[in-house]
Amino acid sequence: MPSPPASSESHYSADAIAAALRSDIWHGRLRSGEPLRQDEIASRYGVSKIPVREALYQLKAEGLVTFYPNRGAVVSELSAAEVDEIYAMRAALETTALQRAIPRLTIADLRRAEEILSTLDQEKNVARWSELNWEFHAVLYNPANMPRLMEWVKTLHFNVSRYLIIYLAGMDYQHQSQSEHRQILAACRNGEISLAVNLLQQHLQSASKHLTTFLKELAD
Repeated sequence: MPSPPASSESHYSADAIAAALRSDIWHGRLRSGEPLRQDEIASRYGVSKIPVREALYQLKAEGLVTFYPNRGAVVSELSAAEVDEIYAMRAALETTALQRAIPRLTIADLRRAEEILSTLDQEKNVARWSELNWEFHAVLYNPANMPRLMEWVKTLHFNVSRYLIIYLAGMDYQHQSQSEHRQILAACRNGEISLAVNLLQQHLQSASKHLTTFLKELAD
């Protein structure tokens, strides 16, 4: 398990521990099915088991941790069916956000989105692709001014992105994804709301299809 960030403090809050574990899960440093032993985490962070338990229950509520009798907490594993469900939820939420955001997008927003795509083109670290992908979508959605929706979307995004990191490491899907991103951005730039929403819907459906196929193959 990755070490906690360096600090002169010998204690961490439940929220801080949850944030650190969440980041490790999102970025694939903690893999699906990996045990999360409370005593080890408590020792690593210099705390009692109480904030560790609270942190793990926070992550359970987000779908990132599962508790098993006589086994304790483990990093949740997603089935192909669960990934399909998550993408269906994402499509409903994200298309709503984009539809509301497009009339409010500024030149600065559009320029920032293009810069992120350019950075993605050059990025070799697969783990960074997920972060940059989220940044791109967030720039386009944030003007909708729907913070609660955005929190749900972010959680759903990173819940599946840990699998995309594994998948993308061995596939050439990123090129297709970038092409789709630029089509969405062009529609946003032109104020073509219906087209942008349709392109986003297709983009998410494509990602869902690739990832569910990959998980089904792993299960066979």
